[in-house]
Amino acid sequence: MPAEPGERSDSLAAAVTEVSEKLGLLVREEIELAKAEMSTKLTGLARGAAAVAIGAVLGVFALIYVFLTIASGLNQITGTLWIGFAIVMVLLLALTFGAFFFAWRKLRVGAPTPVLAIDEAKKIKATVQSGGES
Repeated sequence: MPAEPGERSDSLAAAVTEVSEKLGLLVREEIELAKAEMSTKLTGLARGAAAVAIGAVLGVFALIYVFLTIASGLNQITGTLWIGFAIVMVLLLALTFGAFFFAWRKLRVGAPTPVLAIDEAKKIKATVQSGGES
């Protein structure tokens, strides 16, 4: 015996409601999964950043000892205490000024402008305007 039209619409409405609820649950679970995944990735990135910071600090200290070793070696060669440190100081000052000069040359160009994109936009505008007039 076929179901009456009223029963079909009730069962269809119930099915649509159930599908809607399940879809909402699925979306919420997917959002929670994404949150958990992002939290795990951010924790890994934070640990990596901390490791880089620690490595940078240790690298600075190692560099200091490298320069002290060079200065001590020069002191042994020259037989005076101060000449090795003076040579290393002059070398470090020269490298510092060179780095600042290089940075100044690279940074003085000003804000970056997308010249090629602007030129292309002008060409497109001219093409569209000339196409509309014909």
